[in-house]
Amino acid sequence: MNRQFSTYEDVEQSMLALVDEHFFQGSFLQTLCSGNYNNVQLRYFALQYGYYSRHFPRVLGAAIAAMPPIDEWWVPVADNLWDEAGRGESGRAHEKLYLTFLKSVVPDAKLDRHGIPDVPMSPAVETAIDTFIQFFREATPLQAMAAVGLGSELFAGAVMARIGEGVLHPHYQAEGAVNSLFWQVHADEHEPRHYELCKQILQRHTAPDELRLMYETGRYIALSEASMYEELHAEMMSLV
Repeated sequence: MNRQFSTYEDVEQSMLALVDEHFFQGSFLQTLCSGNYNNVQLRYFALQYGYYSRHFPRVLGAAIAAMPPIDEWWVPVADNLWDEAGRGESGRAHEKLYLTFLKSVVPDAKLDRHGIPDVPMSPAVETAIDTFIQFFREATPLQAMAAVGLGSELFAGAVMARIGEGVLHPHYQAEGAVNSLFWQVHADEHEPRHYELCKQILQRHTAPDELRLMYETGRYIALSEASMYEELHAEMMSLV
C-alpha cells in the first residue's frame, strides 16, 4: 500500500472509513445489533471477549516498552493503563466491570477466583492479542503510538458504544436484563480521552512518510481486531 496523505486529518478520515467498512458494516455488529444471535451465541461472545479485555493491559504495557523514556510519550499510554486499573477505585477496574456484563449474560459461568472462565480462549482472540503484542517488539515509538491511537483508541469508543447498544436489543433481554455498564464506561468516559492523549503526539508528525507510516500502522492493527470479530462471528454461527 502506498497511499499519500497531506494532513493528519486525512489519515483520521481514511481510518474512519476503514472502520465503517470492516467494523460497523461487518457481520458481527450487523448481526448483534439486529438481535439475530441466540442465547448460546451471545454467551459465547461474552466469554471470549472477556479474554480480550483481560489481556488488553498487557498490550498497553508492551506499547509503553516501545516508547522512548520521555514522559510526553509514555504517560498517555500509562494513563490508559491506569484506567484499566480503575484509577485505584474499588470495583472500577475493567476486569471487575467486565464481570458485571459477563455474569448478566452467563449467570452460570464457572469462574475461578480471578474471574477466568473454564472455557478455552478462542484462537481468534489469541491471534488478535498476539498480533498487537508482537507488533510492539519491533515498533518505533511513532509506530507504537499510532498502533494504540489510530489502530484502537480512535474508534474503540464508537465500536464499544455500538456493542453496548446491541446487547440491549430486546431479543437478548428475554432471559434477564443485560448489564451494559462496561461498554458504556468505555464509550462515554475513557476511549475518546485516550485517543486525544495519543493524538497530541501523532498530529505533530506531518511529513508525508510519517503520515503514511501512521496510517499503515493503524490499518494493520485495526484490521487484526476486525478479523477477531469476524472470526468470532463465524464461530458463533457454527454453534447454531
